[in-house]
Parts: sequence; structure tokens; C-alpha cells
Amino acid sequence: MTTLSERPDQMATTDAAAHALSERRYQKMRPMGRSSMPVVTDGLPPGPRWPAFAQSIGLLRFRHRFIPWAHRTYGDTFTIRILPQGRPIVLFTRPEHAREIFAGDPEVFHAGKGNAILGPMMGEHSLLLQDSSEHKRARKLLMPAFNGHALRDYADLVTDVARAEVGSWLPGESFSALQRMNRLTLEVILRVVFGVTDEARLAEMRPRVNRVVDISPAILFGYGMPRLQAVGPWKAAKDNAIALDALIYAEIRERRAASDLDTRTDVLSRLIRVGTDDGSDRLTDEELRDQLVTLLLAGHETTATALAWALHELGRSPELLARSRAAAADGDDDWLEAVLKESMRLHPVIPMVVRTLMGPATVGCHDLPAGTTVAPSIIIAHARADNHPSPTTFRPERFIDGQPATNTWIPFGGGVRRCIGAGFSLMEGVVVLREVLARFDVEAMGADVPKVRNITSVPRDGAVVRVTR
Repeated sequence: MTTLSERPDQMATTDAAAHALSERRYQKMRPMGRSSMPVVTDGLPPGPRWPAFAQSIGLLRFRHRFIPWAHRTYGDTFTIRILPQGRPIVLFTRPEHAREIFAGDPEVFHAGKGNAILGPMMGEHSLLLQDSSEHKRARKLLMPAFNGHALRDYADLVTDVARAEVGSWLPGESFSALQRMNRLTLEVILRVVFGVTDEARLAEMRPRVNRVVDISPAILFGYGMPRLQAVGPWKAAKDNAIALDALIYAEIRERRAASDLDTRTDVLSRLIRVGTDDGSDRLTDEELRDQLVTLLLAGHETTATALAWALHELGRSPELLARSRAAAADGDDDWLEAVLKESMRLHPVIPMVVRTLMGPATVGCHDLPAGTTVAPSIIIAHARADNHPSPTTFRPERFIDGQPATNTWIPFGGGVRRCIGAGFSLMEGVVVLREVLARFDVEAMGADVPKVRNITSVPRDGAVVRVTR
């Protein structure tokens, strides 16, 4: 345990110090750099023989066809190879294999290595990028901000944001549910997670956050190439990220000095207060910034996409819509949560949960060498008929009649690395569905299919709906 005064290099006490922290992050977090771990490919499960570049494109742009094709072709366990260096990812599609991976020794099954592509944006202190003792420490410090008591406090704030957004909708209008839900969940992140109340700062942050979220896979790859960061769209993305950092660090500085810090209920204020009562371990400015951006990237578009698909699916079924509107009126949050969970099952936002082996390990009778990335496939796990009967049917009842078997529904991962914000996401989704369905009928305006945007999958046409009363 160390105090804040012992880590001055992680404190953004001035604008210049904040800028230095941002530049240092880009210099340090280079996901495309050569790994010290050897790339061993002999003896791995079969998979496509395409060049690593082609398989990377398949995973990043066409995953909803590429991964099911590989499963049909090569079976329940298969290997794909992606950039850099043609590193292997062994995908597992059965729940017993997911259980082995989630329960694996965290000193061997590292999650941070598999998420390294996000390093330049999220930062080295991100909960998604840390492993071993660093991850255990960070999770312990963050947990009080996501316990049941805190979630109940956030629910009132989320309700206010959702009510204001839905109150602006006009009966009879059609719109992209994805755009509206992105706007709403962004406001939740800024007001409930970041705790920003100043309208001028909110106006500055909104477009910068949107540019961070709405990036292409090409920009992601460019994160690890310093030369690219000096030109064109890569330079624009870096400049925008550093400008957003400046706003976040300014908010952190002001919040530490706020006279009402002890009574504020937003996530940032709770995290700043951790350790202040007993003089124990505390989060530095850099750690706070990294965790806030992690919550932004992991919790903004993912929740918005699940909500957009939920409205789309309800809008295709008058029977389900009627039951859901009744649930909103009667306070049946269990049903609304089932709708949200079924949306996450039928329309996975991310394709897999990754772990990189720091030593040899056996998974599903396969002996795998150090350096291999293993990944339970969310796409296949959610689409298997032996996991979810009638898997192509949107049926929230499957989460009411009896929960799906363990490790068959894994949008938040599993084990000690299960998403710390899972409870927040489900709470937020239920609140939003309640506010929408308490006011409006929803009609889907045509079919929609997923497309890949950065690392997430979203409705290709935005899940257009019409709302009426």
C-alpha cells in the first residue's frame, strides 16, 4: 500500500502534468509491439489456413459469419491466427470448456494480455488490462462503487436521465434506437459515473466521447504504430483522446477539492473517497482516469446496443410488447431484466472472452503452450441449441422459467474476472426499458442485422423503431 504523495508521477495536478500522463500512456502501451513470449502453433486444434491478416479481417469485420463458419467446419474447438505475428487464438464453444477457462489459475490465465489492443486508450491501470496482484488490488478498490447499496443510489440518477431523454420523444416519430440509446447511455456515463454537472464541460465532453467510441478497426490497429499516430485519422484520434483526457483530469482535480465530495453519490466521487477514512490505499489521478475510461468504453455502447436490440425485438412482437408494457406499469423488473438478458443472448455485443496463457495449460483435453490465447466464444455459446432451445427465437421467458445453465450465457465473462459493472448495466437497462415502455408502444421498422463497429457489434441499420401512444 502506498499513499498519493508517494506516487506524484501519477497525479495530474496541472494541465501540463495531465498532458504528460497522456503522452506517456501512448508511448508505453503499444499493443502491436513484439511479445517476449514465443509464438507456438504446433499441436493446436485445427483452423483456417488463411494468412493472419485475412483472419484478422474476418474476426474484426465479419465475425458473425466467420466464427460460425469456423465452428461448422472445424468443430467445437478451433484455432484462428491474427496479427501481430500470427498469434493463435483457440476458441472454445462448450460450457464445460468455458468453466475450465474461467476457473483457471489467474497467474496462468491472464485476461489483460488479451485486451492489450485497448491499452493506448484505456491505460495500464485499467481493470481490463491488469492481471495478478494489480488486478486484485484494483478490483478491491473499485468494488464499493458497485455494491448493492451503491446501485440503488445510482438507480434514481439513471431514472432522472432516462425520463428526460424519453420525455423528449414525439409520438409517431421514427428514429434509430441505437442512436437514441447511445445518447442516453452517454448521458448516464457522464452524469452518473463521471458525475459531471457543469453544462459547459458536458458540452465539451459529449462530442469527444463519441469520437472515442465511434472508431474503426483500422484506428485500433494504429494505436500500436507511433508513425501512424502522426498522420491523418490516427493523429485526429490521438489528439481527440488527449483532449478528452484533459477534461477528465480537470474534473478529477476539481472533484478532489469539492466541498460536497462526501455527500456526492456518483461513481467518481465514491472512488476518490476510497481509503480517505482510514488512510489506506487510494487511487491516483492516473488510475482514476484509466478506470473511468474503461467504464466508458465497456459500459456505454454495450448497454446502448443491448437496449436498441431489445426495443427492436419487442417492436416485432405485439404479444411480447404488451407483456413488457404491463411489466413496466406493474413494476415487474424481473421481466424487464429478462428482456434485456435475452437481447444480450441473441445479439452478442462482443464475440469472445479472452485469456492468454502465461504457462502451459490443458483445456478440454487440449494441451496448450504458453503464449496461446484461449477464448470461450460468446457468439457460439449463445447460439447453441443445446444451451438455449430455439436459439434464433427471442424468448425472454427462458430467463424467467429457469436460468440458463452456468457458462451458457456469458456477456459479462465469468470467474474472478467477471465484469465489475454487470450489475450497473442490468440496473441501467431495466430503468431505461421501464421509462420507455411506461410511455410508448414500439414498432420495429423492418429487419436488422449486426455489423462490427470497432470491437463491438451493433445493428447495421440502427434498429429503427417508431414510437406511439
